[in-house]
Amino acid sequence: MATKKQRRRREKEKRHEYEIVYVDHEGNEVDPETIEQPANGRREGAGKARASGRASGAAQRRRGRVPQPPSWRRVAKRGAIFAPLFLATVLLLGGKKVTFAAAVVQTLILVVFFVPFSYFLDAMVWRSFQKRTGGAKR
Repeated sequence: MATKKQRRRREKEKRHEYEIVYVDHEGNEVDPETIEQPANGRREGAGKARASGRASGAAQRRRGRVPQPPSWRRVAKRGAIFAPLFLATVLLLGGKKVTFAAAVVQTLILVVFFVPFSYFLDAMVWRSFQKRTGGAKR
């Protein structure tokens, strides 16, 4: 017996109409009228027909943004953007015990830790992207 999640997915597939998309050997979408039928009567790409329209968009979203090489300038800008948020957080969490000067000092300490950590994180993401793509830029 199918699980509740599997049943919901099947019901959803029945509710939505999917456009039939044919894909040629190069991976390009082709109109159904221009497809030549082989001798066995099956069209090329017919097995991928229903899911290919949905999968191409999902693959685009999943891939997301191409990471940039790490840059101290970009990290400094990010630190400048987050500094007011850090200050507001310190002031809110400190309540009436923390003076404004003490909150500014704590914010500076947070930014001093945040900027190198952010650069390190950017470098890790960049290296993993380089490993995944074989070192080629897109």
